[in-house]
Amino acid sequence: GPGPSFFVSDHPHGDSGQPYPALAPVAFFCLKQTTRPRNWCLRMHVSMLVILLNCVTLGMFQPCEDVTCLSEWCRILQVLDDCIFAFFAVEMVIKMVALGIFGPNCYLGDKWNQLDFVIVMAGVLEYSLDGHNASLSAIRTVRVLRPLRAINRVPSMRILVTLLLDTLPMLGNVLLLCFFVFFIFGIVGVQLWAGLLRNRCFLEKNITDIINFILPLNRTFLEGEDSPFICSAPRENGMLRCHDVPPFTQGGEDCSLPPPHQMGGSSNSSCVNWNQYYNVCRPGDLNPHKGAVNFDNIGYAWIAIFQVITLEGWVDIMYYVMDAHSFYNFIYFILLIIVSSTFIFYFLFFSIFDQHPNVFIEMEQ
Repeated sequence: GPGPSFFVSDHPHGDSGQPYPALAPVAFFCLKQTTRPRNWCLRMHVSMLVILLNCVTLGMFQPCEDVTCLSEWCRILQVLDDCIFAFFAVEMVIKMVALGIFGPNCYLGDKWNQLDFVIVMAGVLEYSLDGHNASLSAIRTVRVLRPLRAINRVPSMRILVTLLLDTLPMLGNVLLLCFFVFFIFGIVGVQLWAGLLRNRCFLEKNITDIINFILPLNRTFLEGEDSPFICSAPRENGMLRCHDVPPFTQGGEDCSLPPPHQMGGSSNSSCVNWNQYYNVCRPGDLNPHKGAVNFDNIGYAWIAIFQVITLEGWVDIMYYVMDAHSFYNFIYFILLIIVSSTFIFYFLFFSIFDQHPNVFIEMEQ
């Protein structure tokens, strides 16, 4: 928690004759605030250096490359981790001696100290079960909570985190607004583009009979599901039609010759543009990116909307929809980004500020 000076009044011994009036006067039923062991513990200032070192060591562990921890580097990290755990355990004991254990102003009376206590006890359990053929993976995951101890050491950070936790119930209206906004955009997407991202260019059914030749092609024109050629049906006003299919390539060159009308020896070696026969646009079997990007139902629409508001790959989704439906669909995506990335963020910010208008003053203090 914050240093002892955080609790000291202007008078050297406070208003009640105690050096730290906000703390319990007696710990462990016998240690007063002026008793030497407890006085030392109260005057100790825990450094952030150990917490930062723990963050570095946790990031350097490579359990997949060295499962049994036989390398010298892994052993060094393990020794450091043991020392850090010992430091945290001793620190907990010192705090218990300084503050007492139970009570409103004692060690376990603070929720952040309770988090520290759980982390240390998980480490004790891990060391006690080590060598007993017990699965420790679930217990070791508690190590990732160690960097959270920094929140308890920085008063301004603690104020911010406490503020966010206190305002979570109040943010229900903002989350409800987000839900309705995404629900409306999802319904619009399903109504306009359900099934359209499956559109592909297919060969005509009787194409081999028409040209009297076996085409060296698949029945569907695909450039790969990561960059598919999504065509626009005749009833739609999309930007890509089947006549826009790129020409057939052979030897790295685009083919432009017309197809042969009869079997011939030279037809196999000619650079014929076979792709011109992909002229039937109809729904296929797969959506882009292995079926992950589509607006076939409200669930998949929300997934696509979430990807759009993260601003990661949203341009590709917009181009897919524009190719299959209409050029003016960009308006939908621009509005979605503006509403989600700006308005809702400002609603969230002003809600927090309205609930706690003095938060910045508290941080400065």
